[in-house]
Amino acid sequence: MASQANCVRITRLAKKRAAEAMVQHLQQPTKKRVVLAEIQDLGINQIDDKVFDSMPLKPKCKQTTKRKLKSSVSEKEKEVDVVANLDNDPQMCSAYVSDIYDYLHQMEIEKKRRPLPDYVEKVQKDVTANMRGVLVDWLVEVAEEYKLLSDTLYLTVSYIDRFLSVSVIPRQRLQLLGVSSMLIAAKYEEISPPHVDDFCYITDDTFTKKDVVKMEADVLKCLKFEMGNPTTKTFIKRFTRVAQEDYKNPDLQLEFLGHYLAELSLLDYNCVKFLPSLVAAAVIFLSRFTLQPKSHPWSLAFQRCSGYRAADLKECVLIIHDLQLSRRGSSLGAVRDKYKLHKFKCVSTLSSPPEIPDSFFEDTRQ
Repeated sequence: MASQANCVRITRLAKKRAAEAMVQHLQQPTKKRVVLAEIQDLGINQIDDKVFDSMPLKPKCKQTTKRKLKSSVSEKEKEVDVVANLDNDPQMCSAYVSDIYDYLHQMEIEKKRRPLPDYVEKVQKDVTANMRGVLVDWLVEVAEEYKLLSDTLYLTVSYIDRFLSVSVIPRQRLQLLGVSSMLIAAKYEEISPPHVDDFCYITDDTFTKKDVVKMEADVLKCLKFEMGNPTTKTFIKRFTRVAQEDYKNPDLQLEFLGHYLAELSLLDYNCVKFLPSLVAAAVIFLSRFTLQPKSHPWSLAFQRCSGYRAADLKECVLIIHDLQLSRRGSSLGAVRDKYKLHKFKCVSTLSSPPEIPDSFFEDTRQ
């Protein structure tokens, strides 16, 4: 009986101590989580463990005062300053954004990451440019059906073009190449990619699971497992920010219009020869022309940021302009239908002047 009473007292004492500990814990101020993306003004050498322990959730930063430019400051310095200000965004990695894009520009020109500009004529025997366009148009619908990222779509088309540059396939297996490439791209980009069965189903079970997996392996081996490479989407975000240099708030219409025109460029085989960064620059050029047709769509800031003069973009701009006006690829409607939706500001319904003045492709001096 005595031992039982002692056990009861010990249990009650343990419960009392646990309750007191809980009260003390609740009374202690909880540490706020740090949003690292919001740390702007601290250099990397100034940050230590104490800073992270005491940092408030939204640290107050000193407001940066804009430099007053004297009239003697050159236009070149003004343009460079504009780009620098636009890069002052922690999510854009302003401390090393130039190094990142220099690396991406070097990567995009690597031979192993580039398709042949004329692979349909030199490599393929049964596949035509029109067939490629129909396939890409269908893949846009597939990406929408499974709610895939646009990055997945761009990578898919890149894999297709690179594979077709070195491997001959019959037209009956072109759709198989498309779904297998999208499967790889989805695994690379998506958090929850569709399953192999989903891609079999979307082809109306034309191909078996074994067929898709076999083609997936063939694509991986053909591309030597070099799956990560820059696409047009990679460069559009930075170029769009420069395009909005005069805007107080982000212009969603300009942003969506750029994405619309970029996806249109995927449909046309003639755009395969252009580097992704050049296509992105051409898209921004045409987007600005569409929204403000009387203003020059290019500037020194664009030229320095992208590395392209307006004259360098002419051929690509004219091709995408024809796509926008349905003078090319008029039967391919998936991208146009997608961007008719209100969530994309109905940008595919925007009209563009039928001709772009030649003066807009001359060297910019303003």
